[in-house]
Amino acid sequence: MIAHSNPSIKKQVYDRIAYHGAITKAELLNDFSITSSSMTRLLDEMTSQGLIMISGLGNSTGGRKPILFQTNPKYRYLIGIEISRIYSTLGLYDMHLNPLSIIHWKMDASMTPELLVKHITKTVHELMENHHITSKEVLGIGIGAVGPLDHKQGIIVDPELFPAPSWQNVPICQMITEQLHIPARLDNGANTALIGEHWALRTKNIQHALYIHVGANIRSAVMSSGQVLRGVVDTEGAIGQMIIQTNGPRLGDTGNYGALEAFVSVASLVERVRTQLKIGRSSVISDIPPDLITFATLIKALAQGDPLVQEQFTETAAYLGIGIANLINTIHPEYVILGGPLISAHPLVFDTAIEVAKKNTYRYPKYSPIFTQGILTNEAVATGAAILILHDWEI
Repeated sequence: MIAHSNPSIKKQVYDRIAYHGAITKAELLNDFSITSSSMTRLLDEMTSQGLIMISGLGNSTGGRKPILFQTNPKYRYLIGIEISRIYSTLGLYDMHLNPLSIIHWKMDASMTPELLVKHITKTVHELMENHHITSKEVLGIGIGAVGPLDHKQGIIVDPELFPAPSWQNVPICQMITEQLHIPARLDNGANTALIGEHWALRTKNIQHALYIHVGANIRSAVMSSGQVLRGVVDTEGAIGQMIIQTNGPRLGDTGNYGALEAFVSVASLVERVRTQLKIGRSSVISDIPPDLITFATLIKALAQGDPLVQEQFTETAAYLGIGIANLINTIHPEYVILGGPLISAHPLVFDTAIEVAKKNTYRYPKYSPIFTQGILTNEAVATGAAILILHDWEI
């Protein structure tokens, strides 16, 4: 029998209550090998500490209706941060992962690590004041960032394609903790996005999942048996180096020739459209100098139904579908979650990518994973980063 004062069993019970949202003592006893009296003492202790609260009564099975327990959303608070090449996000959450505030910053050529930390510090102070929260009430700050990185040391190591300089060997956790006196933890953004979406889809009981983020490059994360898989090195952008055309082009003269990211990325898409305009193709954006065309320009043209831009988005999505099929045929996930600026640009991208992926999935439709853009979508990375803190928390 495990004593009720054991902090590990207390955390396990807390996590189980948080996972279910609301649960009875009898249901908890099905999951833990402790006596009914020990569970009662543990629940009383957690209630008196404010960790959990009574949320109502469950359905009767013949006697009195059982008491339902839930975690206390206001016991503490969590902060989740996304650091990416296009934008960064900060979210303040309660213990139920409800977002209390979400702030975004554009990652342009001026956004150095020092400036971003300055923005984060100022914003956190303002949010704590607005919500009447002290720093001691914040459990921690989770950060999901572009890799490669050293998550144990909290360092963003050597990311590519950041608009601003100085994003090499950045001790981001140390920088933020020194300013806010709140502990911080770092993981790559693809992992935290998958953690966030897995939490949001928890009623599906997903055990095996693939997450793919398509933006400045292609990032991925894999979950098996409910756990995120981690390799020897933390290079979540390596999926973009999958070779799909021998002796094909490279993205920005780096990486493998014929790599997937040379066909599926914001930069490659913009460059292809510029090339088509330079050779005289007609488009609603023909009056704009090709070298001034941006991704935002293409999104507007796509929404207007421009044939040239639609053609290039479709081609990009088809190549993405090939890459997805290669991964599906390798790891056999239950769920495939797609996110990122290219996916959210237009339904055409998601629909085309999954159509091509299905056609190239071995033994489809006998084996057919579920494709989704997830529930959290653009907030998945920041939310998952906050969940990291909740997972690490020791009661």
